Amino acid sequence: MKKGLVIVESPTKVRTIKRYLGRDYDVMASVGHVKDLPRKRLGVDKEKDFCPEYEIIRGKGKIIKQLRSAASKVEDIYLAPDPDREGEAIAWHIAEELKKGRKNGRRFHRVLFHELTKRAIMDALNTPTELNQNRFESQQARRILDRLVGYELSPLLWEKVRQGLSAGRVQSVAVRLICDREREIQNFVPEEYWDITARLQGPVPPAFDAKVMKESGKKLEIKDEDRAREITSILEKAEFKVAGVKKAERKKNPPPPFITSTLQQAAARQLGFSAKKTMMLAQKLYEGIDLGKEGPVGLITYMRTDSVRLSSDAIKEARAVIKTTFGADFVPARGRQFKKGKLTQDAHEAIRPTSAMRTPKDLSGFLEKDLFRLYDLIWRRFLASQMSPALYDQTTIDVKADRFTLRAVGSIMKFEGFLKLYGRDGKDKDSAVELPLLEKGQTLELLGLEPKQHFTQPPPRYSEPSLIKTLEQKGIGRPSTYAAILSTIQDKEYVRLEQKRFCPTELGFLVTDLLTAHFPEILDTDFTAEMEKGLDQVEEGDVSWTDLLRRFYSTFSNRLETARQNMESVKAKGVATDIKCEKCGSPMVIRYGRTGEFLACSSFPKCKHTTNFRRKSDGSIEIVHEEAKETGYVCTKCGKPMVKKRGRYGEFLACSGYPECKNAMPIPTGVKCPRDGCHGELVQKASRRGKVFYGCSAYPACDFAVWDKPVPQECPLCGSAYLLEKKAKGGELVLACPKKGCSFRKSLKSD
Repeated sequence: MKKGLVIVESPTKVRTIKRYLGRDYDVMASVGHVKDLPRKRLGVDKEKDFCPEYEIIRGKGKIIKQLRSAASKVEDIYLAPDPDREGEAIAWHIAEELKKGRKNGRRFHRVLFHELTKRAIMDALNTPTELNQNRFESQQARRILDRLVGYELSPLLWEKVRQGLSAGRVQSVAVRLICDREREIQNFVPEEYWDITARLQGPVPPAFDAKVMKESGKKLEIKDEDRAREITSILEKAEFKVAGVKKAERKKNPPPPFITSTLQQAAARQLGFSAKKTMMLAQKLYEGIDLGKEGPVGLITYMRTDSVRLSSDAIKEARAVIKTTFGADFVPARGRQFKKGKLTQDAHEAIRPTSAMRTPKDLSGFLEKDLFRLYDLIWRRFLASQMSPALYDQTTIDVKADRFTLRAVGSIMKFEGFLKLYGRDGKDKDSAVELPLLEKGQTLELLGLEPKQHFTQPPPRYSEPSLIKTLEQKGIGRPSTYAAILSTIQDKEYVRLEQKRFCPTELGFLVTDLLTAHFPEILDTDFTAEMEKGLDQVEEGDVSWTDLLRRFYSTFSNRLETARQNMESVKAKGVATDIKCEKCGSPMVIRYGRTGEFLACSSFPKCKHTTNFRRKSDGSIEIVHEEAKETGYVCTKCGKPMVKKRGRYGEFLACSGYPECKNAMPIPTGVKCPRDGCHGELVQKASRRGKVFYGCSAYPACDFAVWDKPVPQECPLCGSAYLLEKKAKGGELVLACPKKGCSFRKSLKSD
């Protein structure tokens, strides 16, 4: 008889774990959550302590049946989804389903795999714990909070602004941060300031630069050119003497190993990865990579963590690798542990390689390019965290000239330390400034003075790394949620990325202003952070999850009722602009269609003129006149060329003879309708919510439709008359055959 059934959430983990457990255990995957709140209704009984109504997720019935069958053959069931709140919920729901109809005979254990190595897996199985009710209730509270906000606030936005919008506890705060920053930039007034640098020569070379810092012992601020010229005039006649020389050894300590947020930030800066891509790749490294003869091996520890803690075994191994690779001087006297932050839950170790001995070079033949780059980053950061600090010799020279004090600082690296492996960004290599050997009282020769004008700069727009850092610092969201937050606010068109910086759309501004006015708590960063603390307290057993929800909902429900009555509707009215209609001269307003923002005449329905617009760097908007390009199609009414245009429902073909000929038609794909007996063609269409699909031009006589883009190419395997352009996991575009049973797939260039 088997020793037990191990249930994880990922099929990839199954291969890795089976390698170590062999035939003693059955190992199966739930493929994520098996139960959740209903998709099409609230599913929370607000009158009965927010009792959730869970149901089996569509498609998971078959998996539960398979798990029940396997569980009937063993006495011990080891629930091993991810070691976090989501994993606890998965384990809890699986246990509920497997207990149904069973009075006794099964023992349920919770096991936590912080890394997928033989030692960690066997240790977890040998020391199982009980299901953690507090952790489950914390996840349940978060899920219900998000459901209450999403299901009750989103319909209000549909009514007042546009169909398809959404609001969320954390995503709405993230959008507000981006909008607030944009307004800071728009309202920023640059201020002029100057600095003055003197080029000086001592009794011995080299010459060096010193900047004017003080006047009569007080910090100097030069605000205009007249003042800069006045000081320059005085210095040109002054005698320059060394007022003091200080020498000191400066130490630069290594950074801590990665946590989720710092990994996402570093991967964005150094590798150009989005937070979503980073987490996808890290998940693969954690779950296991096939290393040939070794089989599947988990290469990093669990990647959703806010702790910088490291195990003593990991530190010991890292120190051994450092000594062998770089020498004893690069190994500090003791292993280094890092101080945890105030908001750290500390449930897991930091993100590190499961074995420091497994170098990136050793894995280069087994990892795809991006997996290799991420593993290399994690490995270097972990090893660097246990290396000796970098050491610099720093010299500071103060120079006196009339009533002004100038300062020069030189820094020479004397020992690379951890910078030999991690952290050199060009600054360290080029920052060596050699200063001459000088003594107090020595006279210096003035070689030149350079006054420079500057202007203060507005704060930069948020990038992915800086927004994640801000969310983390403010205690908003959790490491596991950052990637989803950034993805959602872009998908909902509240923000867009411009040159890797977040810029709010007019829709983002509008929704943020409406929510801030009517739901100040939801959009308040401190309130959101307090809710996160409350969820932590639920996990720790200090607060009841129902009490937390009651406190939140009492305020939220009152705000919701008031907003339903008082919130201004911009759905029909639109947002006013200074732009005049080209057709009738009335003011244009911004409206929100199924495919995004557009300008429409405020005199609608008298005038139906619409056009596209774009937002300039100063926040103002301007009309975009798109050049109409011929498409090769001919108007069926007047014979003139058809051109591609964009309207409120997406792209379409229009007659170039407009306004004399107003003929328009959907964009054809060149693929004939595959339904037998139909002579129509598949054309591009849009659903009620603006999602693009492809349907038969003969509708309603023929209702054939597909979501994926049809391509007029014959399948080389089965002869299908067309292929479908699909987006595979990871964002890769592929051509695939639409016929069941045909395995043809061809990779296209990723978008």
